[in-house]
Amino acid sequence: MKKIKKFLVYLCLLGIIGIFMSCFINEWVLQSTSKQILEESSLQETYDYILVLGAAVWQNEPSPMLKDRLDKAITLYNEKKATKILVSGDHREEDYDEVNVMRRYLIKKGIPAEDIFMDHAGLSTYESIYRTKEFLEDQKIIIVTQKYHLPRALYIANSFHLKAVGIPAKETFYKGEFSRECREFLARNKDFVFSILKPNPTYNEEEISVF
Repeated sequence: MKKIKKFLVYLCLLGIIGIFMSCFINEWVLQSTSKQILEESSLQETYDYILVLGAAVWQNEPSPMLKDRLDKAITLYNEKKATKILVSGDHREEDYDEVNVMRRYLIKKGIPAEDIFMDHAGLSTYESIYRTKEFLEDQKIIIVTQKYHLPRALYIANSFHLKAVGIPAKETFYKGEFSRECREFLARNKDFVFSILKPNPTYNEEEISVF
């Protein structure tokens, strides 16, 4: 009985330490990238690419979250804050294609097709940034996504020594905000570890044509 109690005490201690470490990592990711999250009016130079991170598409149309990201990218492009746009998302299945939906939306809004580049294998934030590093290593990039998502994306970019800043998309209420924040807390911890270990993405440039 004493051994069981001792085991439970150790288990509780490990749990407390784990929670503390998770909170510390979460705060570290937030604080270490805070100065890189800017408003477009504060951009004093022209960047090479706007990287739009993928999100869900509904019936071959951008979801509200993805639409807000694309609209911000369009604004930045029209204000000449960058000269090209890279859209990165999930296109593993023939009947689910985030990147071409994004491309069509941008073209419909007046972005020249020749200034839009596509990464069909951005299956996660980590993989999108990893593959961006492979293709745009020496370029200056603006990452566009929602504000809650930017610290993680920028932290990964920093781990790959990318020259990146983040511009948040318009703040809109989206369903499932609480569960999304919980997932993001866990994802920051996961990508903190990935940023150290640097696992290879699911697909590499030989397997999927990016541009």
